[in-house]
Amino acid sequence: MPRISGDSLQQHREQLQQRVFEAFAELMAERSFDAISMAAIAERAEVGRTSIYHHFPDKESVVVAFASHETEQYLTRLLASLTEADEPAARLRLYITYQLSESERFHMGLGPQLYGFLGPDSRQAIREHVVAVEDVLRGILEAGMESGAFTIEDVPGTMSLIHACLSPRHLPVSTIESFVLRAVGTAGS
Repeated sequence: MPRISGDSLQQHREQLQQRVFEAFAELMAERSFDAISMAAIAERAEVGRTSIYHHFPDKESVVVAFASHETEQYLTRLLASLTEADEPAARLRLYITYQLSESERFHMGLGPQLYGFLGPDSRQAIREHVVAVEDVLRGILEAGMESGAFTIEDVPGTMSLIHACLSPRHLPVSTIESFVLRAVGTAGS
């Protein structure tokens, strides 16, 4: 019988899952997704090769669970950071700062090259979590429009453009903030 770590079966599962996620992240930093096997994940996580299949049927399920877990934690921290401000412009600044400071860690290797390896159901499962993060920005923009702080004609288009502005990591945060705030019509930004 396999050894159970933790005080309960639930805690054991959470600890094992965390070890698998850490192993997967380390392996993704070292090699491409297609070069990672379930055996390599199990070995790195110090989990038996057959035991890992009790928790994850295949490598794709590891990716979906990993991305879902990371997104949930990211979203929790993002929402906590937004509690520091009430006004839409200040909340948008916090959103931008948070996205820029956390995006390197959050988006580790989960870009278009990885999505090509995933089936449609897995891509959709990951997309649902990404939409939850996008909904935070949508809420900030809509609140800004309702209060008269922002002038936006196309919310989805504006969201896409804001996220595009968050891509150039070499620019100062203040430059990106100023540009985005002017784009949404915030005076004095």
